[in-house]
Amino acid sequence: MKLSAAIAVVLIWSCLPATAQQSGAALYAQRCAQCHDSSNTDIRAPSRTALQSRSFDEVLGAITTGAMSSFAQGLSNDERAAIASLVTGKAASHASADSAGQCAQSETGFPQPIDGPRWNSWGADLNNSRFQPAAMAGLTPDQVPRLRLKWAFGFADTSNANAQPTVVGGLLFVGGGDRKVHALDAKSGCTRWVFPTEAPVRAAISVAPLDNGLSAIFFGDVRANVYAVNAATGALIWKSKVDDHLAARITGAPTFHTGVVYVGVSSIEEAIGSRPTYQCCTFRGSVVALKAETGAQIWKTYTIPEAPHPTRTNAIGTQLFGPAGASVWSAPTIDVQRQALYVATSNSYADPATDTSDAILAFDLATGRMLWHQQATPKDSFVVACFGTDQTNCPQDRGPDHDFGQSPILVTLRDGQRVLVIGQKSGVVHALDPDHEGKILWQTRIGQGGPLGGTEWGSAADQERIYVANSDVRFLRDGSRRLNSSEGGGLFGLDLATGKIAMQVAPVACGDRPQCSPALSAAITLVPGVVFSGGVSGFLRAYATDDARLLWEIDTARDYTTVNGVPARGGAMDGPGAVVVDGMLYVNSGYAQWGGLPGNVLLAFEVGNP
Repeated sequence: MKLSAAIAVVLIWSCLPATAQQSGAALYAQRCAQCHDSSNTDIRAPSRTALQSRSFDEVLGAITTGAMSSFAQGLSNDERAAIASLVTGKAASHASADSAGQCAQSETGFPQPIDGPRWNSWGADLNNSRFQPAAMAGLTPDQVPRLRLKWAFGFADTSNANAQPTVVGGLLFVGGGDRKVHALDAKSGCTRWVFPTEAPVRAAISVAPLDNGLSAIFFGDVRANVYAVNAATGALIWKSKVDDHLAARITGAPTFHTGVVYVGVSSIEEAIGSRPTYQCCTFRGSVVALKAETGAQIWKTYTIPEAPHPTRTNAIGTQLFGPAGASVWSAPTIDVQRQALYVATSNSYADPATDTSDAILAFDLATGRMLWHQQATPKDSFVVACFGTDQTNCPQDRGPDHDFGQSPILVTLRDGQRVLVIGQKSGVVHALDPDHEGKILWQTRIGQGGPLGGTEWGSAADQERIYVANSDVRFLRDGSRRLNSSEGGGLFGLDLATGKIAMQVAPVACGDRPQCSPALSAAITLVPGVVFSGGVSGFLRAYATDDARLLWEIDTARDYTTVNGVPARGGAMDGPGAVVVDGMLYVNSGYAQWGGLPGNVLLAFEVGNP
């Protein structure tokens, strides 16, 4: 008879040395409990119960070199290990890596021309449209219902599969919480090479040729490092740290254009800034331009021009700073015609709120000079403390946390009108005029909005419509942080010229499915006639753009046999969207960040026989 997970955790924990138990419990209470033990459902951090499903190695990595390392700053290795043991009830696995799933040694280089069918970087093009033309997609609406699983790849020691794959020249490049970047054969899933990274990679990867004839991949990690790696061999070309702030990270894909790599910098200071003893807040978002050949910095421009300075002291006497925030979560968008770059920013972290937070910013490509900005939500100062029981560090002029999590999309309509369009966590979709300093053309509400609401990670657009998924994740109002299975969701197609809703899919209810929500948080993907949307439920669905009929659906939340031998399971779909290339569809499944189903799998689908 099997012991329940809860009993097993208690037994394992009771076997640990008493000093380790005490140390782990005390350190957890001091460093972690404010977020992970909170009953407030708007906090993104996983609950204490959810952490029990993670491995010791994953949690230890997160507090050593990963996203939570800033919370564990100054702790010894033994103290970090004590926390990991406490929250997981497990010990180190010491699992040895093997060569399962390796490609044949004779297979080197790109199996196909790099200018052939491809999905490069986050949005498939410099405009971040997330629209794959027919010639690149190789997938028609009548073929979509015949999609079937071809292979699955598992990421070891992680509960999130949140780095979107890139497919170029027949190779697939993907990072992950396993602190590795993998180069796989796109057709078979076998492994060409593996590159170890300093910290997890959750951003998409960009591929580009260098002047010396080599092709490189560019990506960032959650320690604000940017890498250039030989795409054919996996050898490091250069590595550059673009921000020294302890909370800085790279979450958006670098964008390559004419020999320059442009990178947005974000942070998790709105989380670590919640501790009453923390001098909140000093991080400013930025955009950095690096030489693709060497990694040398060309320019760096902050999204908040004014440097942080002392403002007031909090209730326990801690010195606070501001302005701060306006992180860049997503990939920069390039406007070749105007030689400009566009990014979207997060909320402010401190008083005073800045007018460049929750905004679209335009920069000159050559110099980094800010050309214009258009704010969507003013006075949105927010840190995680604003939702907790201890609101000591919450800004006095608290906002709704309605930042932008996705890239602006630059579209030229059939009549020649150019539009910069983007969805926001407020539940509003905005269309701006890039040729008239971001003048607002229209605004359309498609959701209620909220900290996990509205449109989250990415929309998609062709020349006629923008397709937007609505999240509006909600939780049961009983303090349990369990997902509400009957609220959220909905998919919309908006006319780019007017903003009017031209196509709509109603939310798909969960029924009695556990840990489920109808919310659609993952990025949208568009091919001619078909829009793909992954849900927190774990379902990936394809709809016809003409009449919104369901063409195909797959429940990804199950166990898989993988080509690399790593035990894998799908879960909630959030963050990255599907990638369609040369008749195949690739998608990640698993997102346990705020209580969704964990998972660690990359899935590849092909068109089967009629």
